[in-house]
Formats: sequence, structure tokens, C-alpha cells
Amino acid sequence: MATQHDIALTHALTGIPGPLPSSGVIHVSFPHASRFTIVGNHLAQHDGLSLTAIGIGVHIQSLPAGSQVGIKALTARFAEGETTIAAALRELETHGYLHRTRTRLANGRLTTRTVFCDQPSALLRGGAVAPAPVAVAVAPRPVMTPVVPVPPPAPEPTPVPEEEHPPVRVPSRIAPKPPRRPLPQPRELTPELHRAASALLADLRRHAPELVLSEDDVEELAPGAAAWLERGAHPDAVRHALTAELPQPPKYPAKIVRHRLAALLPPPLPGSSDLAPVRRAPATPFQTCEGCDRAFRSPDPGHCRDCRGQYWEAA
Repeated sequence: MATQHDIALTHALTGIPGPLPSSGVIHVSFPHASRFTIVGNHLAQHDGLSLTAIGIGVHIQSLPAGSQVGIKALTARFAEGETTIAAALRELETHGYLHRTRTRLANGRLTTRTVFCDQPSALLRGGAVAPAPVAVAVAPRPVMTPVVPVPPPAPEPTPVPEEEHPPVRVPSRIAPKPPRRPLPQPRELTPELHRAASALLADLRRHAPELVLSEDDVEELAPGAAAWLERGAHPDAVRHALTAELPQPPKYPAKIVRHRLAALLPPPLPGSSDLAPVRRAPATPFQTCEGCDRAFRSPDPGHCRDCRGQYWEAA
């Protein structure tokens, strides 16, 4: 069944003069009297911008001055993630539509000033800035006037003001990064232990030429290596854990060593008492009752509980 919208669209198409194209889009246009934005084809049909960048550019151009158009605000408004929106804003900056600068306020705080230019080419030519657009009534275009049947008069509905809904926060598609593990620390960093840990770290480049650590890196990572040595790890075992299966090429050797010292830290060696087998309490042996030949548990031979009760009653 055709809906009221479909019927109205059919009548509107019959009012368009000239033959309709056999394929492609057909425009049914009505003049806007309010709540509209003028967008140039240089933005709407830009061949160097992605569809996301064009859509965000049109959205920013439709907002009033003072609106928040940062990555966080746009992520809360749309379903795209922060990475997609940040890339689209960089495209608009590259083609001159968006300008973001860091300025210092009178109270000393830094803020980001965002300027959106709807015609970058006119800005380069030094054209005059147009005043803020004012909504005016636009005369209907004669070529696009559809013929719509006049419905019977109906009572005018009471206008209802539009409710402003708060922006819906869409969860980001990017999982938050887990906090970095702290560098392990020994219980007591003696000079001898610190010297051995520093020598172990400085010697890593002999076994893995990619792991070249600076003096500051060795000084910072020495407590982590000392924690391994304090727990009884052999220097060869520590060296193998830090140099085996390195990513090629390693971009940040100090970060790789720090991560492995924290993530692969072995537990302390157990003591001799921890390795001793658990002793079980000896089981009470079975005895045969001398009165009724019933089996019962007792450390000493004698009578069972029932027989002892009978003897006590008889006594």
C-alpha cells in the first residue's frame, strides 16, 4: 500500500517540467524559509576530501558561532570513533577549510581557537568577509513548483517548540589502553647488586646489537634487573628473556627492556619448608570388639561403644 509520503512524491514528480532522466538522481526541491545553510559545491563535491570530511565540514558550517567542534564533542555527537573524526579534521585543515591554533587567554590558560572558512579560495584572494547570514523568504523557483492537490481545510495544529535533546554519548570503538606495569624493585638494592644489574644491562648490546641503551636508561632500569637477580635468576636467563625474539627493527629499545623486566618477572624461589611434602595425620587403626566382634576405630584394643555402655549399666 502506498503511503501518504509516496503519494505526495508522485504528485511532486508530475509537476517537474521536461522529461525526467532515465537514471541517476532526480531532485525535488522546495525553498527553505528557516533553518538552512548555504554550502558551496567546492566543499560538497570536493574531489580531494573523504565523505566523512565533507560531512563533518557541512556539519561545522551549519553550527552557530561558539559551538564546540573538537574531537571529543564530535565523537559524542556521531557514531564515528575518535581516529576517524581526527583524520577528517586533518583533511579539512589540509585544504584550508579548518584552522586550529593554540592561544593564551588573559588568565594564562591555553585554549584552542578553531576557525572554519566556507571559501578557502576567497580567503586567499583577500575577499571581504560576508556578514552573518539572515534567513529571508526566497521566491519559489518556477521550474520546480510541484502540482499538489489541495487537501480540504483542516484546523491548524498548535505549534510545538522543538525540544533540545542532549547529545548521546556513543562509546568509542577504540579500547582503552591498560595502565603500564611498574618497574619491579628489589627489597634491598645493595651496591653490589646495583653494579651487577647495571653491567648486565650495558652488556645486552653484545648479544643483541639492537638493544643499545644510554647511561640514563641503564640507571633507570637497573632496579628492575636487580629484582630479577635478587630472586635467584641467573644472568644468562635474564639476558635470554630480554634479547629473545625482538621485534625488527626495535624502535624503542629502552621501552622493550622495561616491558620485559616488568611482564616476565619470575616469582621468588620457594624455601625448603615450602617444598617439603605435606604430612598427613596418622589414621586411627581398626580394632575388634572383645564382646561382640564388631570392628571399631581406637588406638587401643578393648570394647566398642555399645558394649562399654552395657558394661557400665551392669556395673
